Amino acid sequence: MDMNYTPTEMMTVVAARALRNEDVVFVGIGMPSAACNLARLTHAPGLTLIYESGTIATQPDVLPLSIGDPELCQTALSTVSVPEMFRYWLQGGRISVGFLGGAQLDRFANINTTVIGPYDAPKTRLPGGGGAPEIATQCGEIFIIMAQSPRAFVDKVDFVTSLGFGEGGDHRQRLGVTTKGPSRVFTDLAILEPAPETNELTVVSLHPGVTRAQVSEATGWPIRFADNVAETPVPTHQELDVLRALHARTKAAHSGSSGAGAAA
Repeated sequence: MDMNYTPTEMMTVVAARALRNEDVVFVGIGMPSAACNLARLTHAPGLTLIYESGTIATQPDVLPLSIGDPELCQTALSTVSVPEMFRYWLQGGRISVGFLGGAQLDRFANINTTVIGPYDAPKTRLPGGGGAPEIATQCGEIFIIMAQSPRAFVDKVDFVTSLGFGEGGDHRQRLGVTTKGPSRVFTDLAILEPAPETNELTVVSLHPGVTRAQVSEATGWPIRFADNVAETPVPTHQELDVLRALHARTKAAHSGSSGAGAAA
């Protein structure tokens, strides 16, 4: 199918659309940051973006390379200490959405960013959880954005860095976690949501030109499809123009940095 947008652009646009103007969002670096800033620059100008370094209501002109990027502090309404961010803002229930990515995701939306392989003798050691474990349990709900492949979408994560629904069903509640948890997963192929009662991730929308077979082949478990699977609306010209301009500004700003392009 001849498309004038990439799968990554589709994924970012769809994720951005899920955010509401009144949301307060705890933003992860990388694809979550691109989606959140696209939403802020289009349909949700009142969106409040919070990053782990303590920046509140930041309005970056370019995508940050890390939570310590000066761009976040320079454009923030306020910057507070990390302990205040987590103890007052996050644990105080003041953040409506946590937006996360990961290296592995399983059928019950548990995220791994710690190790690939056994914990004591890993094949690959990943960056770790940072604030994601707390974000996953303390925000009102969680959105996840990840490219879909059998390597990333696995039957069971090698390590649970950030809790989704644990072993499924009411496991999250039995652990004493009262927040909603992962409500939507945005990929380059589809949109997934937890099924009622089981909380197993289920395909609710396919992106244009994507087949059920493609989604099944890109998933490490026998993925289920909702009774009525929608087709995701294509990106608008405005959404693509704003997203591409954001990435262009980011590339230009970071062209002299060793991390250039890391957020793209």
